[in-house]
Amino acid sequence: MSINTGTAQHAGLKAAAAATFVVFGINGLVFASWAARIPAVTETLEITSGQMGTLLLCTAIGSLLALPTAGLVVGRIGTANTARFGGVLAALAGVGIAWSLSAASIPATGVALFFFGIAIGLWDVSQNIEGADVEHKLRRTIMPQFHAAFSGGAFIGALIGAGLSNVGVGLPLHLLVIAGLVAVVMLVAPRYFLPHAPAATAEGEPQTVKGTSAWRDSRTLLIGVVVLGATLTEGAGNDWIAKASVDGLGTSESTGALMFALFVLAMTAMRFFGGRVIDTYGRVAVLRASMAAAAAGLCLFVLAGNVWLAAVGAALWGVGAALAFPMGMSAAADDPKHAAARVSVVSTLGYISFLAGPPLLGYLGDLTGIHLALLAILAPILLALVLAGAAKPLKVA
Repeated sequence: MSINTGTAQHAGLKAAAAATFVVFGINGLVFASWAARIPAVTETLEITSGQMGTLLLCTAIGSLLALPTAGLVVGRIGTANTARFGGVLAALAGVGIAWSLSAASIPATGVALFFFGIAIGLWDVSQNIEGADVEHKLRRTIMPQFHAAFSGGAFIGALIGAGLSNVGVGLPLHLLVIAGLVAVVMLVAPRYFLPHAPAATAEGEPQTVKGTSAWRDSRTLLIGVVVLGATLTEGAGNDWIAKASVDGLGTSESTGALMFALFVLAMTAMRFFGGRVIDTYGRVAVLRASMAAAAAGLCLFVLAGNVWLAAVGAALWGVGAALAFPMGMSAAADDPKHAAARVSVVSTLGYISFLAGPPLLGYLGDLTGIHLALLAILAPILLALVLAGAAKPLKVA
């Protein structure tokens, strides 16, 4: 290999890492632009927490339909095109949500959220496959930093949401501006992704593992179960921490959005430095410590008698929720040859809780109040802690 060729490959890898970082970040911005203003949606549509849970379920259904096939889509059209399609579809769905909220139409909002869920499912799997590919080529743990970009984008989105809520700017206008930004970024950034050629294999060996084979792989399924339990703590925080602050602590909508911002800021900081922590102490030990911190932070947030203690709990909850999902993606992609199919499987199982769990908490919240309903996620957090050993790094020749 010539010096010029090596330099060009290094530059291409740096560009791919930067593009992946941007794509993760804009994904977080989109998510927070919606999640931080859920209280405004319930007010605009005049619905209960349970009815809001039904709307969130529309997003979950869309994503859960897209996720199992996302690996096949990446195999057909490539990671860059899959991310590009998911981003543009998310922008169009954002326009649909804005219009349906302006019309105060609950059914139209549900339809728009369904397509938003499809878009996010395709976008998420493609960006994680790209992140795993970059991580393998860099030969160091960088996936948490990509997810830190997601959390950083979510933090910025939450601050924007809090500010716009405080000055009375409506959510429809907010979403329209975000949709335009997403369309531009997602048409440009994926062109710098790494090329995804089939991995070379021994003569007579299949080049890729099919999706059905990945669903029969016991290690992949166990990692998926761990991620299923672990990501519920992140999904519940993303969707309900603002609403729980308003209902349980009697705060204003803007303070609730700031509580959500604190949660994602803690996640962002932990993800940014998490790669070194994982390389030092190992994936399994860090995953177990993360789940213990998430459980402690959740209990403090729910049981605290004032906003300041609840804020400490929200921060600790965010620290605990930070690394579970990126570690699950890295574990699924330990074998690059099978990464697309296995990341798709783990993403599907993880998003069952990440997307479907919060709506179920909404229904429970109608009975107990959403603040106390959050304690229900302690059970899957403890399950993830017990089964964390499944994420032990896979030795690949």
